[in-house]
Amino acid sequence: MLINETPPSVRRIDTDQPDAYAFEITGYIETADIENMYGLLEGAYQLHDQIDVIVIIHDYEGIDWGGAWKEQAYLQKVKALKHIRRYAVVGGPTWVQAMMGIVKPFLSVEMKHFELEQAEAAWEWLGARPLPAST
Repeated sequence: MLINETPPSVRRIDTDQPDAYAFEITGYIETADIENMYGLLEGAYQLHDQIDVIVIIHDYEGIDWGGAWKEQAYLQKVKALKHIRRYAVVGGPTWVQAMMGIVKPFLSVEMKHFELEQAEAAWEWLGARPLPAST
């Protein structure tokens, strides 16, 4: 049996606020990455009815659209949106900001897109800070 040596494309970042959740997305996003992120969010809103989320995207190489839109992932997205208070996206391909603009009027979530060089402003808007990575 071979062990997948490729690190996951979605990594959780610890924050200084118990109800703020942060993720870093890099490379190609597989179905397992999507399921893992929504699993982490589900655990978050088991602890907190309302949460804030920041997603930092860089070195993006694509996404498994079949996995992103399969029924289970879609149901997890809908459930997560009921619990997200503020949602910041930093970086990513140009279609991310366009998609946020399309869905924003239909959601009760405060959402905002920031360019990669505006990451500090995104953290400030969210009201949280990343904790230093543990070694």
